[in-house]
Amino acid sequence: MSPAKSSKKAPATVKVTQVRSAIGTKPKHRGTHRALGLGRIGKTNVLPDRPDTRGMIARVPHLIRVEEMK
Repeated sequence: MSPAKSSKKAPATVKVTQVRSAIGTKPKHRGTHRALGLGRIGKTNVLPDRPDTRGMIARVPHLIRVEEMK
């Protein structure tokens, strides 16, 4: 018997960095900003690249910088 081959790929991730302050933005934008794990300028968080994460990123593109990681 041969061992089962596991062809699991590492899940795709995105690196999100805050570049602008959330002060003065709408409450929904601030909530989304916090849900992304950001809190101050320069803070970075690595998140899974899923549709729900992409939706949050699409809501606050003016506050963050996004880099795709492999």
